[in-house]
Amino acid sequence: MATKDLTLAVEPRVKTGTAGSQAVRAHGKIPAVIYGHGTAPEHVSIDAHAFEDVLHHGGRNAMITLTGGAGKSETALVREIQRHQVSKKVLHADLLRVSANEAVHAERPVVMVGVARGVKDSAGVMDVVTHALDIEGPANQIPEHIEVDVTHLGLNEHITAGDVKLPAGFKLLTPADQTVVAIEASRTERDVEDVAAGPAEVAEPVVINQKDEA
Repeated sequence: MATKDLTLAVEPRVKTGTAGSQAVRAHGKIPAVIYGHGTAPEHVSIDAHAFEDVLHHGGRNAMITLTGGAGKSETALVREIQRHQVSKKVLHADLLRVSANEAVHAERPVVMVGVARGVKDSAGVMDVVTHALDIEGPANQIPEHIEVDVTHLGLNEHITAGDVKLPAGFKLLTPADQTVVAIEASRTERDVEDVAAGPAEVAEPVVINQKDEA
């Protein structure tokens, strides 16, 4: 969840296209589009510094109150951000209108919590296979991340997406059988075991239907 109430002032933008966007950026602002709820897209501009501040406080995945647009204040989610390849400055943003309790789709990163038993007691290695889960739930309760408790995992054990506990009111969209994290033997351990086992026996070839010599 965001660390504070997030608010952005937006200004209607008349000139669109490349020339219009460049003019907006020249004044320290970001061209953006607000869409959704069956209404026509609204072209606006946002102060670049204010937008970065909102992103810093969790606005990439939290509801934002927009003020000063064509209509009364409304709430939205940041749906897409375009950044400059070198400077990483925001070039454009797409904002989706949402209501507080509206169910929305979100992709949230997973964060491992605790030290797995297989790592602590058996010198195993934790392999995070899935780094984010797709979930659906209330727009005003989207978590910053999803915690996965790995303390009980032993060697050669794993957790699937269906095993992960989600916040109340959210449902899983990622396939339930998809592996999220697994505890495996370290490569060094496997190499030692292979050397100790020695080379595999090669069976003698068997000749089928060989006739006895006279």
